[in-house]
Amino acid sequence: MINRRFLRVKVLQAVYAYLESGEDFVENGVKHLLDSIDKMKELFVWQLSFLVETKRFAENRIEENKRKNFPTEEDLNPNMRYVNNRVIAALENNRDLRKEEELLKINWADHQDIIRNYYNMMRNTPEYKEYMSSNIDNFDQDKKFIVKMINEYFAELELLQDFYEEKSIFFVDDYHLVSSMLVKFLLEIKSSFNEDSLLPTIYKTENDRVNEDKEFVKNLFREVIKHSDEYGKLVGENTSNWEKERVCVMDMIILKLALTELCCFPYIPVKVTMNEYIEISKYFSTPKSKIFINGILDRMQKKLTEENVIVKKGIGLLDS
Repeated sequence: MINRRFLRVKVLQAVYAYLESGEDFVENGVKHLLDSIDKMKELFVWQLSFLVETKRFAENRIEENKRKNFPTEEDLNPNMRYVNNRVIAALENNRDLRKEEELLKINWADHQDIIRNYYNMMRNTPEYKEYMSSNIDNFDQDKKFIVKMINEYFAELELLQDFYEEKSIFFVDDYHLVSSMLVKFLLEIKSSFNEDSLLPTIYKTENDRVNEDKEFVKNLFREVIKHSDEYGKLVGENTSNWEKERVCVMDMIILKLALTELCCFPYIPVKVTMNEYIEISKYFSTPKSKIFINGILDRMQKKLTEENVIVKKGIGLLDS
């Protein structure tokens, strides 16, 4: 299952787009939101496939070098650390990933320039040189290297991003978000991951509809639009004139989403909501938004709890 924080971010993006567009039919916004979440999962699969393809490219390059007329010692006895990367090998053999690739018709044959561009860049990084020469050779080391490459360099892959832009406008919006999803997935992947393991799903699948993620995102979107004016006014009433000037559009939407969860979702703990939106503000608003949003939310949460506007169901939900 994809982390619910990513789903909150998708709602944030959808609310922003809805309010900016002037759309007045909420269910159109809901449909756009669900479509964008599906596309996020598609891009996740594309990026896993991209990692596998870079390993195949490296293998082909090694074989080509061996067939040179005058191969060097390095050509004949290449360092196989990257092509033997255990994490990528597990993904390459995974049936669920292959099935998803077939459904999405993923084929990199006509886009080897993109793969070559990344491979050549990767080989010149200090992380790659350190990885290839390290005395430590295990699953965790393989995992750490891939995570480092995503964290440090994927944001700079303009050729790859241009390629995705041609595939879908959703891919452009979600490129960095999906990179974060990849990192989370890889950090959590175990050495037991094999050909029969399943990739993470988008939503929970248990029968309890209250806690099902798809219902969560739909209801969160509907409720924040429904209470948008009310919560916007509430923010204004609980901030000073100086603070009002600091409430940018994205900050306001983050605050409205947090208030919606606090007031309309009795089964979500207060601290979960507070922590989630403070974390989200780090990446989707101004550099100082975290402290600003934290202060306003803390003040409003205490006030609304005292007024019995925030009512949580379940033991400990107010405090944990």
